[in-house]
Amino acid sequence: MLPTLNLTGDIVLSEHFSHRIGRVRPGDLVLLRLPVDPAKIAVKRIVAMEGHAVTFFDSNASDLLQTLVVPKGHVWIQGDNLYASRDSQHFGPVPYGLIQGRAFLRVWPLSSFGSLEQ
Repeated sequence: MLPTLNLTGDIVLSEHFSHRIGRVRPGDLVLLRLPVDPAKIAVKRIVAMEGHAVTFFDSNASDLLQTLVVPKGHVWIQGDNLYASRDSQHFGPVPYGLIQGRAFLRVWPLSSFGSLEQ
């Protein structure tokens, strides 16, 4: 999630209610269980919701740019560092059920204290 979050020491507050009532939206940072390894939790940004069209770079396809519509009950997530992030570009749309919470405030380090909202 560089440059938004640093892996070595950033602490964020998260709430665990919004995603349960459908109150997450594009731009939100969410904590989610990775579909490829449900034992791990990652922080990623929601880029698109169900029904939205997404165009992304696909290095595995003959046509490098792919477009798809996010299916019902899923979100499209990406890390802020697009070139070094394991996200929906690699494992596809993520079911709502894997979202564990929504990050809303960085509390440490103090020099970058502030909201994560865009």
